Amino acid sequence: MLLIVGYVIILASAVGTYAVHGSLAALWMPLEYVAIFGLALGGFVAGNGIKTVKATLAALPSVFKGSHLNKALYMDLLAMLFEILAKVRKEGLMSIENDIENPHESAVFSKYPSIVKDHHVMEFICDYLRMMVGGNLNAFEIENLMDIEIETHHQEAHVPAHAVSKLADAVPAFGIVVAVMGVVNVMGSVGAPPAVLGKMIGGALVGTFLGILLAYGFVAPIAGQLEQRVEEEGKIFQVVKTVLLASMNGYAPQVAVEFGRKVLYSGDRPRFIELEEDLKARKGK
Repeated sequence: MLLIVGYVIILASAVGTYAVHGSLAALWMPLEYVAIFGLALGGFVAGNGIKTVKATLAALPSVFKGSHLNKALYMDLLAMLFEILAKVRKEGLMSIENDIENPHESAVFSKYPSIVKDHHVMEFICDYLRMMVGGNLNAFEIENLMDIEIETHHQEAHVPAHAVSKLADAVPAFGIVVAVMGVVNVMGSVGAPPAVLGKMIGGALVGTFLGILLAYGFVAPIAGQLEQRVEEEGKIFQVVKTVLLASMNGYAPQVAVEFGRKVLYSGDRPRFIELEEDLKARKGK
């Protein structure tokens, strides 16, 4: 939503201030627009593999939506981890075998639909709970494996942001290409009247204007939004990692989720008493 608000401010500032002392009709050069969009699209397709193109197209709609990662979701996550670890502490590791093999049918996990619908997070949780049930790996080995998996996920999630960022760097150059093409056209019409030449030169400069405006006003903000989204989404895996490792090291479920609470950003982190009261309220239901 803020991306659209930013776009409106950018257009109002760039086009609105120009309209005060100039004619907006002078900026209407459809062929320059088509050329720049075509160059940008071609450069993006040529510079990336099919996996990157698909990942970027899939990620773009997310920048127009608000983040689903908030305090309420993290409260659900911590409560879910607390409940599953409390079950392990009370009934033993084997008691959660059916839960982790069929999470969508689990009586525990089904209470937290906001978490269950994120298949990446659920796969991460279930995989490491399964390793805990197997009992063949110690906490140090699992921590190392978690770090590798989180880093891999982080790198993969960064691909769309990097692709869009590189495109933003290239768009001003495409604007210059269009401007040079316009100047070449002008040089072939040097015998035309000054009014005609002036319009042609102005049209050529629109290419440079549009390239810079699109790059820094429209494409770069998308890359920034994608980058921030990746950093936010990586936090949920760190919380799960911290809670599970604390449990493996012998801490009680209440203490383990407190470790996870500490990992959260301040804006999303519930207070200690807030989390404690929430866990008690859920237990009473």
